[in-house]
Amino acid sequence: MALAGALCSPASSAQFFGLLQNSPAELFDDADLLLFRDAARKALAEGVDNQPLAWENPKNGHRGDMTVLKRFRSKGNDCTRVRVRNEAQGRKSDMQHNLCSIKGEWKLLGDSQL
Repeated sequence: MALAGALCSPASSAQFFGLLQNSPAELFDDADLLLFRDAARKALAEGVDNQPLAWENPKNGHRGDMTVLKRFRSKGNDCTRVRVRNEAQGRKSDMQHNLCSIKGEWKLLGDSQL
C-alpha cells in the first residue's frame, strides 16, 4: 500500500515524528516510537472519525492515542486533521495537527499552509 510505503521513508518519518516534538513523547524509547508509528499509520489508513486509536507499552507505561478529527482536501491533496495525545513519566500532551499526503508522503502542515 502506498501509504505504508510513504510512512516508511526517512523524510516522511522525520515529518511524522514532528508530531512528538515538545511533548512527553520526547521521553519515548524505540519500542514506544514503533508503537506510536504503527498506531498513527493505522489511524491515517483506516481510522474512523472521532474514534481514538490507542497504543501502550506495558513495559514502561508510556501510552497515547491518535484520533482522526476530519479528512479533507487542500490544494489537491488528501489531508487529515488528527488529535495526538501522549503520556510518559507523568507528562501529558494533547495536540492537533494537519497531515497531508503530498507526492505519496505524509507531511505536517500548519493551518497557514493549507
